[in-house]
Amino acid sequence: MRKLFFLTSIIVVQLSFGQDFNQEKTTLVNFIKRMYVASPFEGVKVIEDYDHSYLISVVSLEKAKYTSSSMLNRVAQVKARQLVNTFFNGATISSDIIIRTTEQLSKDSTSTTIETIESIKENSLGFVQGLELLATFDIDESKRVVQMYFKELK
Repeated sequence: MRKLFFLTSIIVVQLSFGQDFNQEKTTLVNFIKRMYVASPFEGVKVIEDYDHSYLISVVSLEKAKYTSSSMLNRVAQVKARQLVNTFFNGATISSDIIIRTTEQLSKDSTSTTIETIESIKENSLGFVQGLELLATFDIDESKRVVQMYFKELK
């Protein structure tokens, strides 16, 4: 009887500690979702509460561009890491504009088509570790997905 009581006590204590972490995470998710609904944003933010500081990276992607959910999740994770890397280490951005014109000749007239192509390159050095998926939810009538990643800062 005592062994059963002891075993039950250990299980209850372990479950209560597990709920405490999930409760903190749930509170953080709800807070960030309310922030996002009030004013949608994408990028990196630092959020502080009484005991912790969190680095949040928010990415929004269009579902139709990706053939599978695993590809969408991988792209979101890479973009989130890229945003955090740029936040910590900075980046060098360069832009080139290419203007291409084509003429089409017909019997009656000549038409000119102008096409503008902008090429933006971003260079950044660094490595980001420890980003964890915090929340995923749909917006714009399920046409886009928002993924939030976080890392606790010390």
